[in-house]
Amino acid sequence: MQLLSGFADISLWQLLLVATVALFASIVGGVAGYGTGALMPLVLVPMVGAAPVVPIIALSSMASNASRLAAFMRYADWRRGAIVLVAAVPTCAIGAWGYSRLSNAGAALVIGVMLMVTVPLRRLLKHHGVTCGKGGLAVGAVGYGLVVGGTAGSGVLLLSLLMAAGLEGAAVIATDSAVSIAIGVVKIGVFGATGIVDAQVIAFALLIGTVAVPGAFLARAFVEKMPVHVHTAILDAVVIAGAATMIYAAVR
Repeated sequence: MQLLSGFADISLWQLLLVATVALFASIVGGVAGYGTGALMPLVLVPMVGAAPVVPIIALSSMASNASRLAAFMRYADWRRGAIVLVAAVPTCAIGAWGYSRLSNAGAALVIGVMLMVTVPLRRLLKHHGVTCGKGGLAVGAVGYGLVVGGTAGSGVLLLSLLMAAGLEGAAVIATDSAVSIAIGVVKIGVFGATGIVDAQVIAFALLIGTVAVPGAFLARAFVEKMPVHVHTAILDAVVIAGAATMIYAAVR
């Protein structure tokens, strides 16, 4: 009954909209490695306000990332994932603690521009045989942890890091999912300790997470039939789209 009270002021049509967008976002996320954090706020903010959105997505992403990892587990690069986690977990906890203070338009603009540059820069470095090594991956993960701890839709940063580190295709999706699960645990722990997680947050997270599970396996069917260069092109397009969204949000 307590969970049902989380939907008390939400209509059936609004719940169906949330479920539909969650399924679509899960398929997009399974193909591109990114999507739920960018799409879900568009429907959640008008319904519940901005404050609960980051905890809702953090909680629901546990299910969506777990299903995505189950679908793509054999492709995961555990070594690079461990490097990211060691560097990102401490700053993620800091970012989650102060997430309400991290909505700085200037920071969003800088991040968006940086991401926009990463695609041509990564292709140029790859053309010359230069990749992001362990040290560069760890340094980038420190910044990723801080941002992802306090925002929704910043998963594109991890996507960029993993691709710069040399991962391609399904390996990006699998490693991103594994890292995101651990990061989600950290965020939920901090949000729970600070009293942000309530019945409404849990109810929406369960709805989104449940609907998202089949989306990961639908996405795998698409990915396994795609040539690596096509999938990489899609990932690049998603990075650019995510960067453009951040820049637009910062300057509007």
